[in-house]
This record gives sequence, structure tokens and C-alpha cells, in this order.
Amino acid sequence: MKAYLFPGQGAQFSGMGKELYENEIAKELFEKANDIIGFRISDIMFSGTDEELKQTKVTQPAIFLHSVILAKTLGADFKPDMVAGHSLGEFSALVAASAISFEDGLKLVIARANAMQKACELQPSTMAAILGLADEVVENICESIDEVVVAANYNCPGQLVISGSIAGIDIACQQLTEAGAKRALKLNVGGAFHSPLMEPARLELKEAIENTTILPPVCPIYQNVDPVAETDPEKIKFNLITQLTGAVKWTQTVAHMLADGADEFVEVGPGNVLQGLVKKVNRAVQTSSAAVPV
Repeated sequence: MKAYLFPGQGAQFSGMGKELYENEIAKELFEKANDIIGFRISDIMFSGTDEELKQTKVTQPAIFLHSVILAKTLGADFKPDMVAGHSLGEFSALVAASAISFEDGLKLVIARANAMQKACELQPSTMAAILGLADEVVENICESIDEVVVAANYNCPGQLVISGSIAGIDIACQQLTEAGAKRALKLNVGGAFHSPLMEPARLELKEAIENTTILPPVCPIYQNVDPVAETDPEKIKFNLITQLTGAVKWTQTVAHMLADGADEFVEVGPGNVLQGLVKKVNRAVQTSSAAVPV
């Protein structure tokens, strides 16, 4: 069974999607996106600087567009038995699986980026990658700290990202290092994503998601906060709303997909980070990147 995976923030690079623009379907979708966004995001993707690509209003839509447009250009070759997306990638997965329209998906991603930026500005906060500790050890130490700090991204066995207030992350990094973490590395991010500090963003995005038509996807989607096979539009909506303040359970997502019969994982979008994470869960499984049709 073939599982398609869609990456999240951090996968962007200058030149992304440029080769897609030669395809007529892709060209039409890029121009439609430029009209919806109100500026030529395609120009920034194809030839912008890294700094331009890091802008919140650019990063999330750019990754979404690269992933979704690549999936659309695959045409009849895109035959998913299951899909999943890491954080932002969940929106790409839902559009690729025909649960949300291209236009509605892009509008939600823009709203999400803006809401997250505002939440980041309300309170200084950050994230840190913790390597070499069991999930339970990280969870227990985070819970013992009298600050906002939570397990946010379960990326693969031995790699967990925590999220919270700057003070909370500093205390947690010190205690986790003392507990035997190989590394406790603060990340260069604008805020505490997938933590309670994103509650203002969740409330802002909730209305937009509730007003969006979501159809049953063409195959099950495994969502970040509840990583089991899902096809019910109402449950998909609920999980999407919960995602901003809930953890990305990627390790569990891959494990459930494998248990449900996935034997081939195809990453759709910029980069190959998700393939590496899949290999950390099961080294023997087949992984690849979706290729641009010639």
C-alpha cells in the first residue's frame, strides 16, 4: 500500500517549484494562487532570497503550493491508499486527497500563517529539539516545570521537539541535559507552535475551518493530533482545529500507517525530511520523493 506524506514548515528553499511551472496544470494553479494571495508568491518561490522565503506570509503558502501543485501534476499516477502531513503539511494532504478545494486550502493556510504570527507576537516563546531520550522522560520533565512547556513534535524515536515560554524551554533544556539527553538544542523559530500558547491562533482559525467545506477524502488521512485512519469530515475538522495547540504525533502516525499496511512512502513537496523520519521508525520500508512528470 502506498502512503503519501506532505512536509511542513522548514522545508522551503529558493527555486522551489520552478520546474513545475513548465506544466500547464501547475502554471494555472500558480497564477490562481498569485491572484488569491495578492502578490506573486511564485516569483519569490522561484527566485527569491532565503530571507524572503522565511517571511511568515510566504513560507507556509509556499510549502503548501509546492506540495499540492506537485500532487496535482502527478495526475493518474497519484493513487494514494493513505495520506498524512506534518503540521502545515496536513492541509496539503487534505487538498491532495480532495477533501478541501485548492482555493479553500490556500485561504486556510494564509489564515493559519497570519494567526500564528499574531500569537507569536503576543508572548515571546520558542521551541527546542531534544535528542536521545525516551518520550516519557521528556514528557515527565516538561510536566514538572512551573512554566508553559510541552512535548510538541514526536518526530521519530529519540527525537522530540518541545515548545513553550522562553523561561520554560531554558529550564527544560537544562533538566533534560542533566537527565541524559544527547542534545537539547533551541530552534530558530518565531514562537511556541503546537503548545497552549497558540490558543489565540486556534480560536482565530477555528471559525475559518468551521466555515470551510470538507468532503470525505479519497483515502484515509492520518492526522497529527489523532494519528489513526480518518475519513469523517466532522472529525477531520475537529482534528484540524485542535492541531495548532496539540502535538504533532508523527512517530505514532508512521507506526499506524505501517500497521495498516503501508509498504511504500512517497514524500510530496520540498525536501526529504519526512523520508528520514520514516526510516527512523522502520529502516526496511521503501521511501522516495514524488518526481515531477516529464
